[in-house]
Amino acid sequence: MYAALMLHKAGKKIDEQGLTSVVKAAGVDVDQVKVKALASALSEINIDEALKNAATMAMAAAAPAAAAPAAGAAKKEEPKEEKKEEEALAGLASLFG
Repeated sequence: MYAALMLHKAGKKIDEQGLTSVVKAAGVDVDQVKVKALASALSEINIDEALKNAATMAMAAAAPAAAAPAAGAAKKEEPKEEKKEEEALAGLASLFG
């Protein structure tokens, strides 16, 4: 994932060759199966949007902790995430055990 973020930040295409190059440059043995799976999973993800959503969710999670809930306040329903994005992220999580 760090290799993918580095390639994204540098404006490079996130593909198997790029990921392999970054991992090798870090001095780590490359697992081609994981590289191929990561490249495939990220091909359908808008990384800028995912990073923006992650930052927004982190701020939203911190906000309730800062504000004390009113007595007897009704619980608000959390908005449901898109199934496709959840499945993609779940697939990414499986790469890391």
